[in-house]
Amino acid sequence: MEQKKDIYKFSRFLYILEAALEYFVALSVGTVYLAKLASYIGLSDSVTGILSSFVSLGCGFQLIAIFLANKRPVKRWVTLLHIVSQALFAMIYLIPVFDFSTTAKTVLFVGSLLAAHIIHNAINSPKINWYMSLVDNDKRGRFTANKEIVSLISGMAFSYGLGAVIDHFEAAGDMRTAFIICGIGVFGLMVLHSLTLIFSKEKPAPKEEAKESVGQSIKELIKNKDLFKIILISVLWNIGNYATTSFMGTYLTKELAFTMTFASIVTMVGSLVRALFSQPMGRFADKYSFSKMLIVCFSIAAVGFGFNIFTVPSNGKVFYLIYHVLHCIAMAGINSATINLIYDYVEPKQRTQALALKQTFAGFAGFLITLIMSPLVALIQKNGNRIFGLPLYAQQVTSIFSLVVVLLIIVYMVFVVRKIKRKDLSEPAVEQSQPSEALEEVAADAASKDTQN
Repeated sequence: MEQKKDIYKFSRFLYILEAALEYFVALSVGTVYLAKLASYIGLSDSVTGILSSFVSLGCGFQLIAIFLANKRPVKRWVTLLHIVSQALFAMIYLIPVFDFSTTAKTVLFVGSLLAAHIIHNAINSPKINWYMSLVDNDKRGRFTANKEIVSLISGMAFSYGLGAVIDHFEAAGDMRTAFIICGIGVFGLMVLHSLTLIFSKEKPAPKEEAKESVGQSIKELIKNKDLFKIILISVLWNIGNYATTSFMGTYLTKELAFTMTFASIVTMVGSLVRALFSQPMGRFADKYSFSKMLIVCFSIAAVGFGFNIFTVPSNGKVFYLIYHVLHCIAMAGINSATINLIYDYVEPKQRTQALALKQTFAGFAGFLITLIMSPLVALIQKNGNRIFGLPLYAQQVTSIFSLVVVLLIIVYMVFVVRKIKRKDLSEPAVEQSQPSEALEEVAADAASKDTQN
């Protein structure tokens, strides 16, 4: 019997490239680089912590995806909005060098960063569902591991280069040039990322799939009690994780006095370790389950936060490295597992909405915990890094909180999530369409936009 041609093989390859390029953009506006930009403008550590949590706040706006779930094909509008989002990310490198007042720079900087995260997250669930629908159910763990490995290894070189550029111009007293080069670089990444989306195929919707109203979709999701048990994992994790990581960027650049190059080296080490653990984690999940893998990952994360409790300037380079490596090992499984659990317990037609709902609750939880922790961080710093008379840095206190929350998650995983039975949710057959040239599809999409606008 002749084997059927896999017309989505190249699109899966492009998904791996797309994820890597998107990761580069995320690294460019990550905690340590964001802290450098915010410091150049003149923003405080507590405000910078809140800006760092925009990643989580933006996730909260994935709720918008529920209203876009039935807007097919997704490729057209996902590509367009990704371009807008990444252009705004590039702009945050250029805003600090504009000849504007500090107030104007702050407003533009915060507005661009928030808008970029909102747009990015509004389209994230439809994009993930678009690409993950091209992957066989029994290969999701290994595929997501391979995708992550490529992103992490290539991200190591990118992060080191970015840090070296900033350090070079900072030593020369010319941060304006550094920011301009980085901004242009992010614009370049936007172009390459857009090409991966343009040349990727989208699987047609199943013939029998009927379009549901938003109200009906939400009603059906609310009835799925197992879904909310799964969502609570991400909510608790964001609370525990963002309580500390939102404030680590300023801790590295100020109290621990890391250079951007050294911070990049730490990131590279963490990325390498995460890449080494991604495949074993994926195989473990495919063999045993994503819930069992999460218990292992959260246990490792707990040990990491335990080390971070004792990270101070005198041992910072060693203890922070240990914390970061353990955190990266944990993240080798946490991100993919929390997404793949949705695929285990939600029907295919509702996965975009379910992913959006998960990210919405988890995103707002991460942002709110940062808002709650921000005054505490400012108070501890104002008191000379002391609390109740004890010499403690703010990030040590937040790490204690994070450790307690992660330990609670482990208990919840063992006594609640492990008892949920996985459902048989294989995808229905889809109508195959003939492959078409990507440039022709883009031209048709552009023409369609013109008639709609």
